[in-house]
Amino acid sequence: MKTLPTGMQAHLDTGATTLCRCWQITRSDNVTYGFTDHDEDLAFNSITFEAATGFTATAVDSSLGLNVDNLDVIGALNSSRLNDDDLARGLYDNAAITIWYVNWKDVSQRIILRMGNLGEVSRGPTAFSAEVRGLAHNLNQVGGRVFQRVCDATLGDARCGVNLDSATYKGSGTVAANPDSNRSFFVNGIGSFANGWFSRGKLTWTSGANVGRAMEIKIHSPGHIQLWLPMADDVAAGDGFDVVAGCEKSFTICRQKFSNSENFRGFPHMPGNDYVTSYPNSDSANQGGSNREENRPPGTVPGTGMPPLGSPIDTGPFFPDIDVQSGAVNTVAGDLPDTGSFGGAGNVGGIGPDDTFKVAR
Repeated sequence: MKTLPTGMQAHLDTGATTLCRCWQITRSDNVTYGFTDHDEDLAFNSITFEAATGFTATAVDSSLGLNVDNLDVIGALNSSRLNDDDLARGLYDNAAITIWYVNWKDVSQRIILRMGNLGEVSRGPTAFSAEVRGLAHNLNQVGGRVFQRVCDATLGDARCGVNLDSATYKGSGTVAANPDSNRSFFVNGIGSFANGWFSRGKLTWTSGANVGRAMEIKIHSPGHIQLWLPMADDVAAGDGFDVVAGCEKSFTICRQKFSNSENFRGFPHMPGNDYVTSYPNSDSANQGGSNREENRPPGTVPGTGMPPLGSPIDTGPFFPDIDVQSGAVNTVAGDLPDTGSFGGAGNVGGIGPDDTFKVAR
């Protein structure tokens, strides 16, 4: 129930009202603007509500309970405060909005109709339409941690611990001549990094028309970058940028790319949906490895009739070494294979069932 301010009820009872709506919008950069559908500017709460902006609103959809109340705001892009560039830069994404019902002859007679946030915004050459979501929409957002395979930390934050200022994970470059578009362009300066190193990472502009803005990287290939969305302003040859490596949120990438498995914030060995319907198969090792993100041997060598351990098995620098401690082989080190079995051409020694080994990182 809303309580009307002194004098407003009497004004409504006259039947001849002088009422208008005012919108107070606080953007993501904490800049606050005011707009009104009245034909003259109004001012209250230390905010000037600009007239003649083309702001109109649909009927307010209200309901009992926790349903999300919505309405749409439609406006023309004819205000110096509200323009296509700011909308394209995302400054109005999830902006806080308060809608007032105001007596324009006496602005002290006003009441809040709705508070919420801007939702989906669609824009054209001369106008825009924005969804205004009620405060209850926050109850639809995921809060706290989620039990899932992937990591829920943000790369480089305190929970992750990766130093993104390291030269291993950060690079600088410039746009090469004749960029394809504001989203896809050839680059110079980051050719020493592996293909895909910056995919899912972030690009921040250090010069040019988009200086200070950032955008996620969709694809990084040798000498070329494609962003998820086009930049608001033109990308030109010579524009400078910084890029940071991307993370796929998987345990494999966390261990191999960032050497940060001890800070992984997911549950990589969580069984998937097919685990319920799985069954033993005589043609497989049946040691549970297929139900884990990485098919790694357990602490006891599985199976029988294992081939002899040959020369050290090189599966790359990201796998730990093995050291057989009992059985026919004693203290023979090699790289841990990725398939859950051991094999090789040499005859260093035989490996049998229940032979144990230790893993050294």
